[in-house]
Amino acid sequence: MYLELNLQLTEEQIAFRESVHRFALEVLRPRAAELDRRTDPADVIARGSPLWDVLRQAYQLGYHKVMLPAEVGGLGFGGLEQHIFLEELGWGSADFAIAIGVAGFPFATVAKAGSPELIDEIVRPFVDDTTARFLGCWAITEPDHGSDTLIAGTPEFHDPRIKGNLFARRDGDHYVLSGQKSAWVSNGTIATHALTFLSLDPSQGMAGGGVAVIPLDLRGITRGKPLDKMGQRALNQGEIFFDDVRLPVRFMLTGAELYELTLDMTLALANAAMGAVFTGVARAAYEAALAYTTERVQGGKRLCEHQLVQKRLVDMFTRVEACRQLSRAAMVYNHVTLPPATQYSIASKTFCTEAALEVASSALQLFGGNGLSREYPIEKIFRDARASLIEDGSNDVLALVAARHLLANVPAEGTGLRGAA
Repeated sequence: MYLELNLQLTEEQIAFRESVHRFALEVLRPRAAELDRRTDPADVIARGSPLWDVLRQAYQLGYHKVMLPAEVGGLGFGGLEQHIFLEELGWGSADFAIAIGVAGFPFATVAKAGSPELIDEIVRPFVDDTTARFLGCWAITEPDHGSDTLIAGTPEFHDPRIKGNLFARRDGDHYVLSGQKSAWVSNGTIATHALTFLSLDPSQGMAGGGVAVIPLDLRGITRGKPLDKMGQRALNQGEIFFDDVRLPVRFMLTGAELYELTLDMTLALANAAMGAVFTGVARAAYEAALAYTTERVQGGKRLCEHQLVQKRLVDMFTRVEACRQLSRAAMVYNHVTLPPATQYSIASKTFCTEAALEVASSALQLFGGNGLSREYPIEKIFRDARASLIEDGSNDVLALVAARHLLANVPAEGTGLRGAA
């Protein structure tokens, strides 16, 4: 286990980290490796699959409640505990970390923004769940829209010619939903509830959106087949279709007037979580390389005794530690600050995912030919890391979103440094 530099961690926080680490080591890693080898993604989600055993164990440990406040029966964790949790899950398995993390997303949102009646109806049964009966997903990505759904504040976001693929029309005490979400919805084909971002007023472009929590057993909802992917194969992803679905108005959490603010807050939360998860992935790759190079003999001595290998290990170690410092700081700050400093969450996501891929690539290089073999874990870690530069917002597009936040904080008269001696 890494050296914890935060000397203020409590005994409870340390014990929690060790407990999650054991779960990641003993449950997540072997089951993720097993599911990764299944050629048909439908087999991954089939009843009797190890996927469901993992989720049940996670729920029995209360891990589905990590994001929920204590007032509704959640664990009431702050940003630090949530980061510890997500980093350890990511260390064990990026795919399961995302699946478990997003499972509670709709319920945590309702706990914060829903009516007391909706909390009783949706959140409390989820909190009491110990068998993974209730599972959430985040339905935002669409066939015609990916990272561009996140560019709030831009002229394009308000362009009425650019419309979403899922529309909600008010009809009395219901909304009628028509359209679809794309194949990249995590937990999409197995979730029971979706935190759904949809279009309420197309005349405002993508800015005329709303956010609803949707029970996915409503009449008119169907699913696509699970996506067959290069990496993160234990993470189910797939399409959701809506054919004149009648949704009671109480399930609509946010209208167009607050949509951009809600989107910004959601992005800050999701990107901070990605930074934490892929800090764990980077650490897993580094630790695998460190262990391998202390055992593998080449050129008459252990790999770790070669100076070029030592230099590469130190570079990997440095990236992992930098990831933790940035991603923890962003998650802790934005957990309690409104409006959030979204640029820090984006910096965390983009830096940590790119570092995870770099560290995984370096680790694979140190494994040599063995790194290409499925007998060793590093090739899966490498494939899992590659997806992270695209999911939850392409890093290139996210950088433009962060730039808007940075420039918005520059005084109108500039920095005042021009012409300074």
